[in-house]
This record gives sequence, C-alpha cells and structure tokens, in this order.
Amino acid sequence: MNADQGLTVKPPRSLLSASGRAIADFDMIRDGDRILLGISGGKDSLSLLHILLDLQKRAPVKFELAGCTVDPQSPDYDPGVLKPYLAALNVPYFYESQPILESARTKMDGDSFCAYCSRMRRGILYRVARENRYNVLALAQHLDDLAETFMMSLFFGGKLRTMQAHYTNDAGDVRVIRPLVYARERQTADFARHANLPIVQENCPACFAMPMQRQNIKRLLAEQEKSQPKLFASMLTAMRPLMSSTAPQI
Repeated sequence: MNADQGLTVKPPRSLLSASGRAIADFDMIRDGDRILLGISGGKDSLSLLHILLDLQKRAPVKFELAGCTVDPQSPDYDPGVLKPYLAALNVPYFYESQPILESARTKMDGDSFCAYCSRMRRGILYRVARENRYNVLALAQHLDDLAETFMMSLFFGGKLRTMQAHYTNDAGDVRVIRPLVYARERQTADFARHANLPIVQENCPACFAMPMQRQNIKRLLAEQEKSQPKLFASMLTAMRPLMSSTAPQI
C-alpha cells in the first residue's frame, strides 16, 4: 500500500460504532488527552489507528495522537513500513528497538516468553509516554482477546479475570485504554484486508515454539460460536464487571 493512500482510509461504520460505544461507556478519552497508541503493525493496531484518526476529526473532545512501535529484535519482525506510513498520516511516531528476545533467554524466571515480552513492551511504552508527556496509552486488544483471556484465566489460573477496558497504571501517571473491547477480531481483519493496510507480520520463533494455549482456546470458542451465534455477546455481558477499573489488572 502506498503511504499516501492511508490518508483516504475510513473504517466501516460497524467498527466505528463498536469503538465509539466502548469509549463512551468506559470514559476512555477526555478533552486535552495526549494519546500514545501502541502500534505493532498488525491488523488490530492499524485499525485502531484509523479509528482514532477518524474520531479526532469528529469528536467534540480534542485530543492529540501519536504512535509507538516496540521492536523486540526478533529476526523476522520488520516494522520499517510504519515510519513513512505514519508520516504520511501526520502522526508523530516513536520507534524503540530493544533486545527483548535476547533478554528473555537470560532473565526470564518461571514466566512464559509471551508474558515476559508483553511486560517488557508495556514498560517501554510507559517510558515513552512519560518522556514525551502522553497521559494515555491506547492498546488494540479486541473482544476476542478478552474472551480468550477470560477462558485461559478460568481454565489455567482458577480465577475469573480478563483485561480491563480502562484503568490507571500502578504509578498513577498513565491511563490505559482499550477502545476495541466491543469489536470482534473479524471486523479488524476485514477492514485491514479491504483497506489494504500495510500489515507487518509478527513472526516470533520463540512464540511458535511454545505450547499454544491461546490458539487452543481460540479454536474452542470458534467451534462453540458455530452452534451459539450469540456466544461472544453473552461472554461480554458476563465479563463487563471484570472490565471495570476496579477489577484486577491483566
């Protein structure tokens, strides 16, 4: 995709509606916010980029938006297309390359690689937000992610937990928002495909070598949804109390 084409991309009404309802329900964006969006280059983060850009034009509240990519220095991950793409969209962009993959081999203690990598990336995003005076960090997890996390916590952790939609970090200086918590993964996939967004594949050999618990849960939910089309709507109703700012963080 030519970077200039991104200037004309508009997300579908259904995706805008889902994210708009979540933003309103959980009071995610406030007047004067400076939002840093974590951008991996996957379909979800690029979809959220365009959702926030569209909202920036129409919303009664005024907010600033920037993007940040954390490169864990995996040999197969190349986010090079993102810098010119965000420049064409006039979105400030931060690129952080850190040897997370190598660090995991020597410092990971009783944790999964994915959990370690996620924690390290989040810490870097917090740092970039603080250093550049962004008070909000936007992440692109969607309803499928929340449902899978809920099931994994139930099956393997013995707890009723999922990701929060909006909360303040432990240090109390950055609010974390997830505007896609009402959106389905298929919605971001369809948008990314039809808009020909410049998707960056995250091919991490460490992840693929590990047991794929999340993939197994994803398949389980997909099979159940075939016979129960309202499965995710029911799960959202059940998870709503766990998504509030008073629930335990994930």
